[in-house]
Amino acid sequence: MSTIGYKDWAVDLAEVGAVYPLQGWEVAMTIVGVIFWLVWHRIQFVREGEHLEKAKKMGDQDKVKKALERY
Repeated sequence: MSTIGYKDWAVDLAEVGAVYPLQGWEVAMTIVGVIFWLVWHRIQFVREGEHLEKAKKMGDQDKVKKALERY
């Protein structure tokens, strides 16, 4: 209970309110979580694009074109 200033649990919890750590930080942590989520997806998007460009340049381009023209 040290995070909210009570020494023991012998209190009426109906009058106490929130009894969890970091109370009052819900909005800030939500904002941080959304920003992290957006940054993570941006990083993944860029890295996947680089990987696909590298994969596109692999192999013999003439053989790939001939194989595609058959179909």
